[in-house]
Amino acid sequence: MKKIEIATENAPRAIGPYSQAVVAGNTLYASGQIPIDPATGEPIGGDIKAQAYRVMQNAAAVLAAAGLDFSSVVKTTVFLTDLDDFATVNAVYAEFFAKPYPARSCVQVAALPKGAKIEMELVASLTGVRPQ
Repeated sequence: MKKIEIATENAPRAIGPYSQAVVAGNTLYASGQIPIDPATGEPIGGDIKAQAYRVMQNAAAVLAAAGLDFSSVVKTTVFLTDLDDFATVNAVYAEFFAKPYPARSCVQVAALPKGAKIEMELVASLTGVRPQ
């Protein structure tokens, strides 16, 4: 299967041997986004709300590079260093997604790269979702 790399300067550059996103078939697989300012390459400071907004903005940039937006997302995984932040992150998340919402998992982890409090990865459809 042919894989197509998706890359944009409007989201943080990969900090390892991976792509910001890859298209395989009719599916986009986006690597986890953490709250890094793409202009500086540095993590933003601030509380979980500020970090969640930055993550969503980074994810939006990756989607846009593939000609997509949040309506194409079918699955997300959110990683938090503190599940007590869930309600705040959920409120930010709800500003970017509309019904039907993507499937989602949210888990607490011991640590994230660059000291981030949140990371989110996603899977999106290039062809749209057709209810059965």
